Amino acid sequence: MSESPTISLFLVPTPIGNLKDITLRALEVLQSVNVILAEDTRTTGQLLKHLEISNNLQSYHIFNEHKAVEKLVERMKKGEIFALVSDAGTPGISDPGFLLVREVIAAGLELQSLPGATAFVPALVNSGLPNDRFVFEGFLPHKKGRKTRIDALMEESRTMIFYESPHRLIKTLEQLAEAFGGDRQACVSRELTKLHEENVRGSLDELIEYYQTNILKGEIVLTVAGKPEQKESREEKRMAKYGKSKNSK
Repeated sequence: MSESPTISLFLVPTPIGNLKDITLRALEVLQSVNVILAEDTRTTGQLLKHLEISNNLQSYHIFNEHKAVEKLVERMKKGEIFALVSDAGTPGISDPGFLLVREVIAAGLELQSLPGATAFVPALVNSGLPNDRFVFEGFLPHKKGRKTRIDALMEESRTMIFYESPHRLIKTLEQLAEAFGGDRQACVSRELTKLHEENVRGSLDELIEYYQTNILKGEIVLTVAGKPEQKESREEKRMAKYGKSKNSK
């Protein structure tokens, strides 16, 4: 019976707010690996202290990942085992991770992604919008390409999920209302899993009005209904099934 291959890299989700959301498996992995790669070693250091885990930390973020990835893969080939974490949530979801995953796979090494916390799933589920089909857009471009990205979604019928910062939310709501119509339903979720979690539901116009007078703080997930699918009339269905009327010219 062959042995299971050694895992060189674990992708470990960390809590997005409530520290009780760490999994037992995540705790086990973070304790057992040789090195924990952290987006911000200070943030992860505080989490590890709370969890009473003492392990080696190394910085790995968007500004150094291209330089670091080759050396990290070489160390994995020599037998070192790493865990990758972001400041909150699942690595690779609007956070560094993809580049390292791609290179680990290309090198023929094994990796595992642990299930766990990620912000857009609870936001989608509690939005009250259809969640059988959805598209995750992450952060919209800050400037160049922003309108192009929004315009490309005008015919999207699936529920759309965006990440947004507090100081850009109203601008985003206004741009979406202009593209989709102010009556399009949406939900703003912020501070998910934390003490002051808030989910505000309504039309884009209603949300704009609400946040013009209410203070915004914390991480935000914006969930927006897709374009309603046109339902065929009885006559259109009959025409599609039987073709044009004999009397038509």
